[in-house]
Amino acid sequence: MKIVTIAMALLIALPATAQRSKSKTDNITMVMPSGGIVYSLPRTGIRIKITATRTNFVSGPYAAYAESLLGIRNVKQQPGISWNIEKVEFSSFSEPDPEHRYRTGAGQSAMLQLTPEGCLAGINTNLAPPKTEPPVSNSYNYRNLTNELMFTNLTNSTEMTGRSPVEQRATSAAALILKSRSTRFDIASGMLDEFHPDGDAYDESIEELRKIEKTNLELFTGKSVTDEYTFFYDFVPPAKSVKGEVIFRFDETLGFLPKTDFSGKPVMIDVEKSGTSPSPGTQVAPSPANTAAVFYRLPGMATVTLTRELTLIGTTRMPLAQFGQVEPLPAELLNGQFAIEFHPETGSLRSVIKK
Repeated sequence: MKIVTIAMALLIALPATAQRSKSKTDNITMVMPSGGIVYSLPRTGIRIKITATRTNFVSGPYAAYAESLLGIRNVKQQPGISWNIEKVEFSSFSEPDPEHRYRTGAGQSAMLQLTPEGCLAGINTNLAPPKTEPPVSNSYNYRNLTNELMFTNLTNSTEMTGRSPVEQRATSAAALILKSRSTRFDIASGMLDEFHPDGDAYDESIEELRKIEKTNLELFTGKSVTDEYTFFYDFVPPAKSVKGEVIFRFDETLGFLPKTDFSGKPVMIDVEKSGTSPSPGTQVAPSPANTAAVFYRLPGMATVTLTRELTLIGTTRMPLAQFGQVEPLPAELLNGQFAIEFHPETGSLRSVIKK
């Protein structure tokens, strides 16, 4: 009976003991494994930001009479959509390089700071929490512009001259255009003595006449609405030069298309190593089991160009981590007396400060 009582007492006491042990470890922030931890060096990606305009055009109902009534030649008589690339911008981002992962020694593990992706960020330093950038995305939900392009001010004419109703309305609209131009000139030159407004009334009269002219002129030349769109494309080059890589396809009517859609012409990127890049022959071979040192990168320079149909539409120079070389930090910097920070995009040294 005593044995059963003692056993039950132990069963009751054990959870409490475990709970007390857990509370004692609450203040421990990190327990490092004896084998060290694995970290990555970053590789650099290229982000291409493209600003483009999309123009919807609707031809005027009196386009056929633009030259005969107003002397305006080469008026477009067919509706359509046109795209135009306005601006190209380059920036960089980083991600872990799967070909450059390393394991630290047990003594070094407690000093390392890593990015949320697992890349080396610092050693023996207190880094501010990294800013998380929202992911970029492309929207192909284009605005419907039908209501903005409708013609609702068609001029009615009761004149019966044997001409078609459309031609009669076109003649009336042309007359309004010429009349508004003439009246505006007369007001500006002071020829209308009986009605020559001053101050704000003058400006309002001139502006009203301009609106009449513009509204009726669109019946001949057509009207258009232009919207601006922004697209992002990411490309991560390998550790060598790249030429003629298709990023996306583009068509003046269809706009931006994926690179698998052959309806558009290819937009290609070239990434070439600059002459100032380190020699790849001096790189340290990656070895996850290598615990002799902590490694960092010396990035190389690259020239980036974006072309479409042999036409250059954008170019820049930037450092790329994978175009450089890997080097070990000197062992004397890992004795706990130095604070070291690294550039997140390239893995290169940012600062070394003795504490």
